[in-house]
Amino acid sequence: MAKRDYYEVLGVDKSASIEDIKKAYRKLAIKYHPDKNPGDKTAEEKFREATEAYEVLSDEKKRPLYDQYGFAGVDEQMGGGAGGAQYSHAFHDFADIFGSMGGGFSDIFDGIFGGGGGRSSGRKRGGPSEGASLRYDLNISFKEAVYGTKTELRYRHNETCSECKGNGCTPGTSKRTCPTCNGIGQIRRSAGFFAVQQPCPDCSGTGMKIEKPCRACGGRGVVEKSKQMTLNIPCGVDNGKRISIPHQGDAGENGGPAGDLMVIIHVEQHPYFERDGQDLYCAIPVSFTQAILGAEISFQALDAHTITFSVPAGTPNGKLLKIRGKGVPYTANPDKAGDLYVKVMVQIPSKISSKEKDLLEQYMSLERPTDRPSLVRIDSLGN
Repeated sequence: MAKRDYYEVLGVDKSASIEDIKKAYRKLAIKYHPDKNPGDKTAEEKFREATEAYEVLSDEKKRPLYDQYGFAGVDEQMGGGAGGAQYSHAFHDFADIFGSMGGGFSDIFDGIFGGGGGRSSGRKRGGPSEGASLRYDLNISFKEAVYGTKTELRYRHNETCSECKGNGCTPGTSKRTCPTCNGIGQIRRSAGFFAVQQPCPDCSGTGMKIEKPCRACGGRGVVEKSKQMTLNIPCGVDNGKRISIPHQGDAGENGGPAGDLMVIIHVEQHPYFERDGQDLYCAIPVSFTQAILGAEISFQALDAHTITFSVPAGTPNGKLLKIRGKGVPYTANPDKAGDLYVKVMVQIPSKISSKEKDLLEQYMSLERPTDRPSLVRIDSLGN
């Protein structure tokens, strides 16, 4: 399964404070701790997922890297296997997060590092594992978001080494079980009251040793390469939309599947149009005579087509006129679209000619008493 966004894992916004992150993590850790859910693999994975997310988002150095580059920005700093050194930062903060929880503090510590009262998972490491998912931030125009577009993505990711086929060994050689940890991938050390399992330093937590590393990849099994691909952006996408492209992230290890590429859409603002769901909004200036007498108005829509609509006689300033079906197309049904709302902006001339002034004065002399100013309720304005 592809990694989930760390903010999504903890259920917090990207702007969340460190205190909000701590509170969110504490709630999840209590809920999914293995001692409260014995034998529940799903709860155990959620506990480890939440701890990994907290490890990154609570670190003032890792969090900016993750915000900018996604998982690729923190993968190299995260250390070894899922039960290893990457949780050391989270462990140091447990006393602050969990306060006076008594034995719960050591229980959580053991759960993270795979200990737990002298227990050992005995799980062999070095098997297939899924590659890291990558994040790609894509800027598109307002028009492209409304009507869809095709765009080229260029990024770098890890691909399986073609020379060693991903096993990290020089062709003709193979890995052998690490003699230091006997293939477990961890070694056990005492740390005061705790017995701590840490990644084996001789095999970096994999449980296997490479005698002759591949020259092309240095024993990593993967090489970094540039990738280019065409992405179809559907119509009607909104700002912040996430498009997941399966298996286009980093290559997996030991034959594991590649991670996903997560494309985050960022929509630029438009100088004349705004969007609310499937509806579009714009403003059109009309003269005060057009507003009084009514008129046919034409303007260029977002898709460059000319739209003509009627301004009814007596239209007040700020009136919204609806043009059906000229809004944002629905992603699931492009033949259907929202509506376009045109706000009428009545323009009053700052200068007029003598003839215009004479005509307006004649009109003013013909005004009925009901046309003269009088007090009205404030809440009736604009109706």
